Amino acid sequence: MRKLYAVPMGLVGAGAATFGYASLIERNWFRLRRFEVPVLPPGRPSVKILHISDAHLTPGRQRLIHWVRSLDALDPDLVVNTGDSISHRDAIGPFLDALGPLLDRPGVFVYGSNDLYSPVFKNPLRYIWRTSRRDYARRRREPDLPYRELGSSLQAAGWLDLNNRIGRLKVGELDIEFGGIDDSHINRDRYDKIAGPVDPQADVHLAVMHSPEPRNMDRFVADGYDLLLAGHTHGGQVCVPFYGALATNCGIDRPRVKGLHRHKGAWLHVSAGLGTSPMAPMRFCCPPEASLLTLVPRRPGG
Repeated sequence: MRKLYAVPMGLVGAGAATFGYASLIERNWFRLRRFEVPVLPPGRPSVKILHISDAHLTPGRQRLIHWVRSLDALDPDLVVNTGDSISHRDAIGPFLDALGPLLDRPGVFVYGSNDLYSPVFKNPLRYIWRTSRRDYARRRREPDLPYRELGSSLQAAGWLDLNNRIGRLKVGELDIEFGGIDDSHINRDRYDKIAGPVDPQADVHLAVMHSPEPRNMDRFVADGYDLLLAGHTHGGQVCVPFYGALATNCGIDRPRVKGLHRHKGAWLHVSAGLGTSPMAPMRFCCPPEASLLTLVPRRPGG
């Protein structure tokens, strides 16, 4: 009889240990990724971009708040936030507290779906065969999170709102042109509002979006953007060792679910993000992260 119960009890124990690790340890095991991106004209000075995404902040996540504040010590020249910053109506204050001194630096932002809509429970296995995009069509149409207040607070600090907008900033000695879109995951992207060739007088051209949908990425590249920045995927969030992400929750392919890659002549960086939905508070083989991207001059022939 003991042997009969040994195997299932062992599996239950292993499952509980894995869940405990994924929800209590790896979910709070923050990492900083560093990449060099050769996109600047020859002779131009390098610039450091801090890319943050998908904090999904709720009140009380003090470890996340303190870790994000500590990133100011990296002395970034620019902060890019690709959305899903909050997941609770009372999270704007804690999110601004997390940014802290980073708000005194040049910054830009777009929204993600969870900046507008509070999270609801979903069967996580569904992500394997489809994205969550259709779920929003069946939900309440009116946003229930204070995303406009979030945007106003960031703009009050001097950050550019790039939701379906073009923007321009002087960052150090560089003239940077931005093109941004609202979240395609909930059909708020309006690329036609920003469509057209980039200004060749700018030193570099950055595209900012929440969800890395190939149809929008293709248009950014066609218009001349050098570096595309996105989040949303959580890097797969729960990954299989030696295999990687099971799903991306958008149109991008699995090998590019996170990290620095190429896309039709441009560079693409997808952040695995800082947090998780409160309804799925775990990560496995995919720690939360922020990235420091150092833009450097293009190599000869590059």
